[in-house]
Amino acid sequence: MKTEISLEKGPSIHFNNVGLKLGGNQILDKVAFKVESGSIHCIIGPNGGGKTSLLRCLLGQMPHSGDITVCWNGKSTVGYVPQALDFDDTLPMTVVDFMTMVGQKRRPAFLGLKKDRSAEVLQALKRVGMAEKMERPFGSLSGGERQRVLLAQSLMPSPKLLILDEPATGLDKAGAAIMHKIIEDLCAAGTTVLIIHHDLAVVRDMAHGVTCINRSVLFSGDPQQELTTERIFTVFSSN
Repeated sequence: MKTEISLEKGPSIHFNNVGLKLGGNQILDKVAFKVESGSIHCIIGPNGGGKTSLLRCLLGQMPHSGDITVCWNGKSTVGYVPQALDFDDTLPMTVVDFMTMVGQKRRPAFLGLKKDRSAEVLQALKRVGMAEKMERPFGSLSGGERQRVLLAQSLMPSPKLLILDEPATGLDKAGAAIMHKIIEDLCAAGTTVLIIHHDLAVVRDMAHGVTCINRSVLFSGDPQQELTTERIFTVFSSN
C-alpha cells in the first residue's frame, strides 16, 4: 500500500535531456522525466541500461549534458546508499568505527563519536536492526548486513532526499522489509526517495512514480498504469 505524501515535502527533481557519453559509447541519451516532491520514485530497466550512471550524474559524480535541477523546499540534506561498497575487509574497523568515519567529516575517526552523536548512531543502527552488531568488524559482515549499515549511515542526519541504488541487493526478506518500512516512514515525513529497484511487484505496490530507462526513457508515470504485463515482457525479455 502506497504511503500518503506529507505536506512538508522534500525536493522535486527535473531531468531535462540528460546525456552521457563515455569512451565513445552513449550511456544516456536525452533522458527526461520528473520526480515529484515528497514522493517515492523508482527507476527500473534492464542491466546495463544506464540507471546507476543516471544517479551518479545526479550526485555530481559523472559529467553529463542536459540539465538536472533539484528544487529544494527547505533543508537540503541528502542520503545515499550505493549498490555495493568497495571496502578492504582486512581493515580493523568496527561497525561503529565505520559510522564514525562516514558521519563525522570534521572529526578524525580514531577520536570516536562525540557524545551528542553516539545516541544518533545507535538509533540509526537500531532502525536497521544492526545495533547488536555495532562492535563487530565491518569486514566480517555479510553483504546484506553491510547494506543495512549503509542504509543506517544515510539516515544521519535525516535526509530530505534519499537516493538508493538497488539497496535490496544481498538483503534477506527481513532486511528488505526493514528497508521498505524505513522508506515509507521517510516519505510520510516528507522525504523524496529516488530508488533503483528490480522487484517490480514492490515497485507497483510502493512507488508513486516509475521510470524505465534503457539508455533513454522507455516510459514514465504511474506504476499502476505503466507496469503492464506486455510492456514488462517487452523490456526485460531480451535481458
